[in-house]
This record gives sequence, structure tokens and C-alpha cells, in this order.
Amino acid sequence: QVQLGESGGGLVQPGGSLRLSCAASGTTSSIYVMGWYRQAPGKERELVATITDAGSTIYADSVKGRFTISRDSASPTIYLQMHSLKPEDTAVYYCTARESSGSGDRDHWGQGTQVTVSS
Repeated sequence: QVQLGESGGGLVQPGGSLRLSCAASGTTSSIYVMGWYRQAPGKERELVATITDAGSTIYADSVKGRFTISRDSASPTIYLQMHSLKPEDTAVYYCTARESSGSGDRDHWGQGTQVTVSS
């Protein structure tokens, strides 16, 4: 079983920066992609960024040039460095990990960390 633990959320002023972390634990050898999603009040959960075990990344258009996803492959941990934060970035940010298994891919989710951008 895979467990995901997020940290780093908080309150920041517009234009500020935050870094989120997500550490995977348990049986992590089959994880091949990890990423971040977010959900704002009254909205659906949306992709923010993903990174594969080969280091390939995908970003939502709304965060390109402002957010950077990275990973520490030695200990399955990913980071989301967020710059130039805007009020519309306010949301609960969820870490996710996808692992391959004999019965098909399986997704795991963290409990989420709140990011609030406000003056």
C-alpha cells in the first residue's frame, strides 16, 4: 500500500511563493508517475502538474512559467515550487501517485494541503 504525506501549504500574499512537498511511503517501487491536483471551493479537481519516473513533466496552462514540479528519486518525494501566486491559485492541493500492478494502474491520493493566496 502507498501512503502520501503532503506539507508546505499556508497563507501567502499575491505575488508570493510557496513550496509544497509530498513524500510517498509504503510499497513505492511500482510508482511511475506522481503529481499535484487542486480543488477550489465550488470547482472540480484539476490537474496542476505531473512528473514521471523518467523526469518528464506536464503542467496546466494556468501555472506554466510560475510553478515547477521536481522530484527526489532517492526517496519518492515530489515538490511543487510556486511563484507569482495569484488569488485564483487558492485551493486544496492534493498529491497523487500512480502505480502499475497486475490488475491495472492504481491511483493514490494524499489528504490535501490548503494554499490560500490573499492580501
